[in-house]
Amino acid sequence: MKHTISLLVENKFGVLARIAGLFSARGYNIASLAVSETLDATVSYMTIVVEARDEKILEQIKKQLNKLIDVITVTDFTKKEHLDRELILAKVNFSTKDKNKLENVFHKYVGKIIQHKGDSAIIEAVGDNVQIKALLEELHKFGVKELVRTGKLAISN
Repeated sequence: MKHTISLLVENKFGVLARIAGLFSARGYNIASLAVSETLDATVSYMTIVVEARDEKILEQIKKQLNKLIDVITVTDFTKKEHLDRELILAKVNFSTKDKNKLENVFHKYVGKIIQHKGDSAIIEAVGDNVQIKALLEELHKFGVKELVRTGKLAISN
């Protein structure tokens, strides 16, 4: 099962390494990680998605995270009401005859063409995991040349 955890941490050198070390020491791979400053430049917000079958070990990781001096708060969104989103940038095959077809795809999803040069267009889209997965299936019809993703961001309702 995938678990989404957010952390408020002090924005200091080495904090990310210590946090990642807790997960790797217990054999969990971090599926996605997004980090940025908050309104307060001395505090960063992390959203971590981790695959974990054993909830007991995940509880232990959360307890260990709470013990780190640089960690301010730990929130597990797995069973908590929240909103999550992911941003993608994709470079797809593009021709002027496909422009309307590609723009029609974005009537179903929150996305847009942000640049096109020659036979390629770069699109930007935002959505939850289900929406992004469905959008990527649509984009594969055009031919995806390159794809980058932010990883999940989450916030409580």
